[in-house]
Amino acid sequence: MSTSPSSVSTSYTEPLFLLVATFIIAICGLVYELLAGTLSSYLLGDSVYQFSIVIGLFMSAMGIGAFLSRFFQQDLEYYFTVIQLSLGLVGGLSAPLLFFAFAWLMNYNAFLFAICLLLGILIGLEIPLITRILQQHQILKINISNVLTADYIGALVAALLFPLVLMPLLGVIGISLLFGLLNVAVAIVMLWLFRDRLRTWGLSIFAALCFLSLSISMFYSESWLGLMERRLFQNPIIFAETTAYQRLVITRRGERIQLYINGGLQFDSFDEYRYHEALVHPAMNLATQHQQVLILGGGDGMAVREILKYPDVQHITLVDLDPRMTELFRENPLLTALNQQSLSNPKVQVVNQDAWQFIEHTPQIYDVVLIDLPDPHNSSLSKLYSREFYFRLAQHLSQGGLLVTQATSPLFAHDAYWCIHNTLAATPSPMREGKTLYTQPYQTYVPSFGLWGFVMAGHHQPDWSRFKLPEAIKFRYLRPELLPSLIEFAPDTAFVSTEVNSLQSHPLLQYYENESKRWFP
Repeated sequence: MSTSPSSVSTSYTEPLFLLVATFIIAICGLVYELLAGTLSSYLLGDSVYQFSIVIGLFMSAMGIGAFLSRFFQQDLEYYFTVIQLSLGLVGGLSAPLLFFAFAWLMNYNAFLFAICLLLGILIGLEIPLITRILQQHQILKINISNVLTADYIGALVAALLFPLVLMPLLGVIGISLLFGLLNVAVAIVMLWLFRDRLRTWGLSIFAALCFLSLSISMFYSESWLGLMERRLFQNPIIFAETTAYQRLVITRRGERIQLYINGGLQFDSFDEYRYHEALVHPAMNLATQHQQVLILGGGDGMAVREILKYPDVQHITLVDLDPRMTELFRENPLLTALNQQSLSNPKVQVVNQDAWQFIEHTPQIYDVVLIDLPDPHNSSLSKLYSREFYFRLAQHLSQGGLLVTQATSPLFAHDAYWCIHNTLAATPSPMREGKTLYTQPYQTYVPSFGLWGFVMAGHHQPDWSRFKLPEAIKFRYLRPELLPSLIEFAPDTAFVSTEVNSLQSHPLLQYYENESKRWFP
């Protein structure tokens, strides 16, 4: 199997294929890296931390692989083919293995570190070996130029394909298995193209087993994903789909329906009314008017359902990033029964856009703004809890208008809750030169989440004593005698001074992460 100059083909077929292979393996390598970071962010939150860990491990391991490549002196085509098969098998099964580790073994980080290191070492071996194989066909200067060009272009293609095409169509497990098959396909072509130097039945059998294993895994990928998700959720799954932005899972047992986004519970039909009544009705009653209402998030339509109980509301704009989310809650009969078909109401306009971009470009002034976004467990969400974002919102809030944001738990995320409050309290008011927004913190109890907090803010001080429940509206939770208790905080949830959350530092992320680890290690 040794390589000698006399055995090297003089045709262009081999170098051309090796350059194409460089392009393909560059795509595969970056996709594996993006998969590990994305899946870790889905399962554990804090995308900045997870991607930093994954990138650091991959880059370090690639350096180790590049160093180890010097010990491969002969049979370079053979070893490159073995590496491709190994990379295809490990990379292809990486997402299923990580999901399995999270669902069954509760030892996710150990598997993540091991897989990143192994993949990184294998990827680090590829470019040095393929450069040395190509050296037999071209002078070194041209050879390195061509290899690096193919490698960098492949990385760009992977970076574009991953969020725009692959995630919406295949999801993390499907992507993992598909690109594992691509690595194996490169190895199979190597076996055919360099057959005079790779005459080994063992390698052919290994390639066949890798291809068969990944193909079978691809065929059963949805079944296996469903099996692992059933391990994570207490009730039977009736809907599961990976969109371009998130993983949506809906479970049902009897009349009880629960929505999970990226594994985190978003609502439980048994008690969601407590949350949504507390989110919507204080601002709707304390704002001087509520003809124009803006909701950021809330794609399930539950907050819209509550707002539509006020007949003088003229227009509701709901901004939710994921079109699949709003489509699901507008068309699925089981879910429209929960939101009372609110998203189909002619007063409601659904805009599928990033909240920041929407606020940057809308000219509209709103009387009530409701922020019904997930907890700030990553930097993309934390920016929507920043002083910069709140200031932009305040510019679209009418003189007598009010905004309310869900603000995590004042008990389980004590510092994070008050960081959100303090950030709003530090936000300049465009209506009051040199002054900041007035705020009113309040809380309620939702059994699915425990004690839950909200913060109201506006250009005028909300007077809680004016909060009267309209007699025309039938409430399932709120009662007149309950209202004073909503603004009373016990000693373990009382005000604390914190840093203000900004785009520059994101202290909210650190508060949230620290308290999550404290309560849910």
